Amino acid sequence: MTMPSRHRVLLVEDTTSLARVYTEYLRKEPYEVAQVETGAAALAEIEARMPDAILLDLALPDMNGLEILKRVRSQQLPVAVVVITAHGSIATAVEAMRAGAYDFLVKPFSADRLVVTLRNAVERQRLARMVESLKEDFGRDQYFGFIGSSLPMQGVYRIVDSAAGSKATIFITGESGTGKEVCAQAIHQRSPRGREPFVALNCAAIPHDLMESEIFGHVKGAFTGAVAEREGAAARANGGTLFLDEICEMDLDLQSKLLRFVQTGSFVKVGGRATEKVDVRFICASNKDPLKEVEAGRFREDLYYRLHVIPIHLPPLRERDEDVLVIARHFLAAFAKEEGKRFERFAPEVEALLRGYHWPGNVRQLQNVLRNVIVLNDGETVTLDMLPPPLDRIEASPRPGLAGAAAQGPAPKQASPAGDGTPDGIRPLWQVERDTIEEAIRLCQGNIPKAATHLGISASTIYRKRMSWQVGGEG
Repeated sequence: MTMPSRHRVLLVEDTTSLARVYTEYLRKEPYEVAQVETGAAALAEIEARMPDAILLDLALPDMNGLEILKRVRSQQLPVAVVVITAHGSIATAVEAMRAGAYDFLVKPFSADRLVVTLRNAVERQRLARMVESLKEDFGRDQYFGFIGSSLPMQGVYRIVDSAAGSKATIFITGESGTGKEVCAQAIHQRSPRGREPFVALNCAAIPHDLMESEIFGHVKGAFTGAVAEREGAAARANGGTLFLDEICEMDLDLQSKLLRFVQTGSFVKVGGRATEKVDVRFICASNKDPLKEVEAGRFREDLYYRLHVIPIHLPPLRERDEDVLVIARHFLAAFAKEEGKRFERFAPEVEALLRGYHWPGNVRQLQNVLRNVIVLNDGETVTLDMLPPPLDRIEASPRPGLAGAAAQGPAPKQASPAGDGTPDGIRPLWQVERDTIEEAIRLCQGNIPKAATHLGISASTIYRKRMSWQVGGEG
């Protein structure tokens, strides 16, 4: 087993001769051994510099070693403890293990036994730290305004973590309502600029002839209505972040001025002559594919390459697995509290419908639906008859397979199955989807992630659908 160099080991042993023997046993091992003789000294050493492992004698002059072990456990300290005692009774061993010891050594023991036990303890602690790190990276269900723990969102969180500390320009893409401004704010808050201004401009919401003034400001008399000098977003964002939403809607003429600003950090107010310089971090966003806009001649290629340094794509809600229910429950509680209503839960058939609907407006649409439900209704449970259009026109299936099939689009209420008036040749949507997915898996020689890539969905969606088909029978 390959061990990292110089793990720190704290040896708590009050018998000097034994301490020297144990230290000699470990002399050729990759450990930095520190030795103390009392429990108080051990606690002080742990607080001053956390070891990777502790070799702990239970019979100490000032306290029982189990007190130290219990302190380590109660504070959830990231250290492996190996207990050493001359009293090898089963009761003592059980008590030590219950108190959180990794292993138990009974005096006298050989050098090999000590080396192997300590090596295993250190390796276990290393793996435990790795697991905790992965939990931090992949187990987050909320993140700077985002709600959701699906794998696509965990990927977004990791990119934000990595990119936030840089000054590199970030280009966020995603469908309308996926949370592009939330992502921009997360990057800002996670960055060293988090306490400085965050200034957002929606390039699609501001008239084209006013956009330059909104970004760079203007001097008095620059144009009709400019009765006073005005600072633009560039100056207001100095030291912080400038977020340009829907940047692909910007006029080509203004794109050239923006390019110069991005390159130099300098600009001139509309109608002015003086050049001003600011320190700004740029984040841009669009619900369009910026490269296709470049190919169509609507977006400057040089500006694209200047802005598209770190791309972040926000997945649509329909590709976020169970996040839709987590988000729905969050906003149900929040909106119910705001409106003074009693809502606490969704009926099972409503959850199935929310999970299966394709959500073209994504999180924003989900918020609007829930606000409508809460304002116009009351009760403890949200039922199907409370849902506004277009969800009120969708058939909710009691079978999870059919609910999942709605992911490709809303399934309108249909007539009875074949044999009850349905025209020949029409098959239920879930059967078409199931056959398509299984055929894709077959063509990819059973490789589900590869099949998911070709189908344009996540692998976890395929696993979930296949499980639901097994649970729901033919449905």
